[in-house]
Amino acid sequence: MTGFRRVGVFCGARSARQEYLDLARETGRWLGRRRVGLVYGGGGTGLMGAVAEGALLAGSYVTGVVPHHLLSLEGRQPPGVELMVVATMHERKALMYQLSDAFVVLPGGLGTADELMEIATWAKLGLHSKPVFVVNHGGFFDGLLAWLDVAVGERMMTAGDRSLIRDVPSLHALDGCFSPDVPVPVAGLAPGVPG
Repeated sequence: MTGFRRVGVFCGARSARQEYLDLARETGRWLGRRRVGLVYGGGGTGLMGAVAEGALLAGSYVTGVVPHHLLSLEGRQPPGVELMVVATMHERKALMYQLSDAFVVLPGGLGTADELMEIATWAKLGLHSKPVFVVNHGGFFDGLLAWLDVAVGERMMTAGDRSLIRDVPSLHALDGCFSPDVPVPVAGLAPGVPG
């Protein structure tokens, strides 16, 4: 992986099925093996805790960003995390966006969906040009990706807008995609949707 010092990972903080926890832990290790730092939501539970743990074990520098009101809700961070405490959720997202050179989205709930849509919207508005990758492990994001394709087909958004969210079927499909000079094919466009 070249060109990126820190990658923001959006994922759930709730307990999840073991396969999702394993994916998050492997994502952290994957970043560490590539000597890329992790920026994440600062939680010590669920996928958030697992991605931080994996990154730390692989020698990655880990920065967690957490709003003060979630400190007690999202568990203790693993030792070794640089923790930045902010006042609000908006400040959390803004700082994560500022610190990250690219974004990887793993399974999660409403917070993860919010972060994904906001960072894609910021790209559409020209506020950044950082790549956004959705790891569609086991088809977790199939419904969301289908909705995006329907929005393109119904002319609610352009194919260019859709291409801001690059979906890959697995973590290892990202290998070679993290160079700014390497174009990433847009997977998952519905048949008949212009690319």
